[in-house]
Amino acid sequence: MITVNSKSFFILLASSIFLVGCGATALVSTPVENIDTVPLKIADLSEDEKKTWGHADLVSDTIPGMSVDRAYSELIGSKKGEIIIVAVLDSGMDLTHEDLDGILWTNKGEKANNGKDDDGNGYIDDIHGYNFLGESYNEQLEHARMLRLNIGDAAGRAKAQIELDKEYPKALQNKQQYEQILQAVSNADNEVKKAMGKDSYTKEELLAMEPTTEQLQQSVSVLSQMYQYADSIDEVISELSEGITYFTEQVNYNLNKDFNGREIVGDNPYDFSSRAYGNGNPKNRVDDESHGTHVAGIIAAERDNGKGIKGVAKNVRLMSIRAVPNGDEYDKDIALGIRYATDNGAKIINCSFGKSFSPNAEWVYEAIKYAESKDVLIVHAAGNDGNDLDNPSNPNFPNDHRYEGTEICNNVITVGALAPSYGSKMVATFSNYGKSNVDVFAPGDDIYSTMPNNSYEFQGGTSMAAPAVAGVAALIRSYYPSLSALQVKQVLMQSGLRSKASVVLSGEASNAKPFSEASKSGKMVNAYNALLLAENISKGKMTLDYNTKK
Repeated sequence: MITVNSKSFFILLASSIFLVGCGATALVSTPVENIDTVPLKIADLSEDEKKTWGHADLVSDTIPGMSVDRAYSELIGSKKGEIIIVAVLDSGMDLTHEDLDGILWTNKGEKANNGKDDDGNGYIDDIHGYNFLGESYNEQLEHARMLRLNIGDAAGRAKAQIELDKEYPKALQNKQQYEQILQAVSNADNEVKKAMGKDSYTKEELLAMEPTTEQLQQSVSVLSQMYQYADSIDEVISELSEGITYFTEQVNYNLNKDFNGREIVGDNPYDFSSRAYGNGNPKNRVDDESHGTHVAGIIAAERDNGKGIKGVAKNVRLMSIRAVPNGDEYDKDIALGIRYATDNGAKIINCSFGKSFSPNAEWVYEAIKYAESKDVLIVHAAGNDGNDLDNPSNPNFPNDHRYEGTEICNNVITVGALAPSYGSKMVATFSNYGKSNVDVFAPGDDIYSTMPNNSYEFQGGTSMAAPAVAGVAALIRSYYPSLSALQVKQVLMQSGLRSKASVVLSGEASNAKPFSEASKSGKMVNAYNALLLAENISKGKMTLDYNTKK
């Protein structure tokens, strides 16, 4: 994802909360220091700042992070907290990763690899979670499945056909264009290397080259243009190759109406009573299946092991539930995954996924309400289409309102994504938004986190913003365990930083609104403020304003 620098000054009026008086227990709401008095960061982020910006403090660092580092240094320190189980309902996790292996949830009632359901929870050998996908990986998008299986009502299938007729030709065209560009760049790269008599070259060497043939001149011209998109030709070739892989998977699997990725699982995914499927190994199956590992690290990568990164929360045990394939998730898997997490002790479920069609959405709604009855908070990514979710023509499932206006439960918080530059472009270009149907924003663009095989990379999306909030929620539930899921949700929404800045939405300059209009709370999640407010709520010194709830 592309990040941008702030170009103007804005006033930040935040409901920041500070302790008053020596040993005082009451907190007062007071505006944060006028941001105009703090020099805004106009220089590029340093390498360290790029890797940790989500934990930065807006006032002291001029980066719209969540004040995580400040919360640890000034509030948490050496305080002890309760262990909180956080379920990562995703694509599976690298269970042997150096930054995750020490914080995995372990089912103490189950004996590993004996082929028995020792604890009687209905799932065999579920030591660190459960895998509802079996050995499947590639999958269709839901609207392609609906057309293949002729499911859903007539109106839904008609809409699915319109979407498929629009998306498939576009994916095929993009695949072909990327292949042509890659071929041209590779040929030009080889031509220049041959002429220079070396295996590599710099941009300066390329621009200083004096072509001796028309073909070589054309090659230099092609490569020179590529430096607009990356710092090296090797990087260009790598990104083009990744693009080809992405569009090839769309053509061959995601948008291929005839593909059936579920057949090796052995169940009927549209029969909720068919539950004897999957296995107890919720690990990612291939290296490219990295999403769940990246999400897990954001939440709770080991903070004190001297390796890699530091997750938002400590005192966490991560439960891996593999239910999101390389395509759209099945409603049955998500519903059963939520119920599995709830029944096995998770207090927070991170859901960094979503889709536009949900033929069995009711199964998921019932699972969400079941989780609510057990005091479980669900943190959901808003989606990456740059859409206004308040518009009924932009459905995003799962949700907590059935697109009927009134919320059906109080335990879901929906999260949009911030970019690292405070100002008019601090809302990530891809992030969905909505005054009614997005609750808060959090860091989600260019986030550095864990990847399979003890590696670390940057990824961007509301999928990265949701686990940031899940991490803050875990901190609250760890240090203030008396607070309910509803109270934690309200603390997250009420304690964030508010800005009157006008922000660009969908990456379109013509689509600008006050930041306060981009979500229900109008705020950015802030760990420092959230812990202060949670302290007062837990001691009965303050009350929450539930008017922010529909």
